[in-house]
Formats: sequence, structure tokens, C-alpha cells
Amino acid sequence: MEFDVVGLGAETQLVYTALIGLPRSTASQVAGACGMSVGAVGRLLSTLVKDGLATRSAGRPPRFTAAAPDVAVTELIQERERRLDAARSLVQQLADKHREAHRISDPNMAVELLTSHEDVSAAVHRLTEGARRQLRAFDRPPYVDRPGSKLENQRQRQRTGVAHRVIYDRAAMDWPGRLQDDILPSIRTGEQARVLAELPLKLVISDDRSAIIPFSLAPGGHSAAYLIHRSPMLVALEALFEAEWERATPLQDTRSPVARPGSPDADTLALLRLLASGCSDAAIARTQGWSQRTTQRRIHRLMAELGADTRFQAAAQAARRGWLE
Repeated sequence: MEFDVVGLGAETQLVYTALIGLPRSTASQVAGACGMSVGAVGRLLSTLVKDGLATRSAGRPPRFTAAAPDVAVTELIQERERRLDAARSLVQQLADKHREAHRISDPNMAVELLTSHEDVSAAVHRLTEGARRQLRAFDRPPYVDRPGSKLENQRQRQRTGVAHRVIYDRAAMDWPGRLQDDILPSIRTGEQARVLAELPLKLVISDDRSAIIPFSLAPGGHSAAYLIHRSPMLVALEALFEAEWERATPLQDTRSPVARPGSPDADTLALLRLLASGCSDAAIARTQGWSQRTTQRRIHRLMAELGADTRFQAAAQAARRGWLE
């Protein structure tokens, strides 16, 4: 039986193993079974009692009994695991300090690898809260936070003059609760929003100082990320954002201002704006509080009224009539 892994030395193992087969034994009896001196065995038995691996009875001479191995040794293993977890945590903290110290001492270090969900979340928080002029972002699923949970922080930043420009992946529009609880309320607070059929990655750029992108595009790859400081790589990400911004379709609030003469009712205008953004029937139904059947009926009726064969044509016809201004 080998217990080195839980911290028992060879002699301690020998005494414990002998004691298992000799319940209620004296130190002298255990010493005889082990071929060791009584003094040495007595000290090791005291250690076993202290570690919970044996019990000692009152009386002269005291007698020792081994604790059940499946209980006592399992507890030792769990204690060792707790110490290992604490050691891993300490190593991670030291590694973080080492990385940060080297980054500060070497301003040319352009990229940091963040290897835990906690580090990624903390970095995103620092970037968003530290912005002074503008935040630019690619927004696409999957999401961890509840839709709308960060809206108040965004409002506070915008009150201080921080502009928000966000390009949404069309899949974000279909994410349950995302459009009505997060995207549209953000637009109403002043966010400039656009939408594309597909974005290449998630991205947050804070001013022109730093950005963060996922380490991998594979499922689960967002638990690690690259934090990118001022460098040619950051300039390239800024250029990518601006190029995609030019290609993207503006996303408007579904709540219309006062209807002008000749324009459709508010529900129809909201429907047109959602169609122009590429929203699915399900997303439109959730946002407007309609059933799927009602949504499809309204879309077909609107397309017929506009003489359009596709949703894109319907949006284009509405724009020509000035309904989407």
C-alpha cells in the first residue's frame, strides 16, 4: 500500500499498515511487527493519532487502533486536494502579477492572453468603464449575461459623452429577449446600431487604446481571449470595424415619431423597420407581442400592399416612399 501521494512517509505507512492488522495494540507490539524501535514507533503512532489515522485508548500502556482506511485516507486525500487548489490559485495570482509587471515594464508587448472566464470578464469591464470617447463593438451570441443587465451602466457612460457604436450579428436579433430588452432600449438611449447578416467574431474596442477578442471561434472559445494594446494589430481591428460599419444596415428604434400624413400606422412602421433589419418572424413576434400567425399575416399583407415579392423589396419600397426616414 503506497500513501506517498497523501504525504505519508515510508515508515509512517509501515506502522499504519501493521496497525490495521493489530487493533488495540501497544507501541511495543507494533514495533515488534515492524522491526523498529519502540521509541520510533511511539512517535509515529502519535503522528497517526494527530492526523486522524489512529485512535489511542486511555490506560497504561496506551493501546492504538487504526482508523478505517476508506474514511481516514479519503480525508487525507481531500485535504491534499484543498491544498493543491490553494496552490494553483496562488500560482495563478503570481502569474497574473508577473504578466502585468512585464507588460508595464515592456510597453511594446501588444497582446496578452487571458486564460479564464473571470479574467476575460474583468478585462471587458475595464475596457468599457475606462472608455472616455467611444466604444465600438461587434455583438454576436452566445451571451452569458441576462439581456439588459448592463443597460444602466451604458446609460451612465453615454451621459458623460462616451459614444457607443455597435454592429449586431443577425443571430443576436433572434436571441430570446436580446432585441426587445437590450438592443432597442440601447438605441433609445443614444446608441448607434447597425446589423450584418454575420460577424466574424466578438470584439470590443475602447477608444483607440485597447481591444479584446476571443481566443477561439469554436464553442466554448470565449472563456479565453486576447487583450490587445496600442499596436498595428489594434489599428487593423479598428479598420475592420469601420469597414464593417460601412457595409452594415442601420438599425432603428421600432417606436416611431408622430406619424406624418400618408405614412402607415405605428405597428406597420415598426414592422418595416424590423424587416429592414433582417429580423426573423420569431424575433418580430417577440418584440411586438404578436403571435407567429399574426406576424406572418401582417408581413404578407404589407408585401402585397407594397407590390413586393421579398422582404428586401418591401423595405426598399418603403424607403422610397419615405416611411423609413
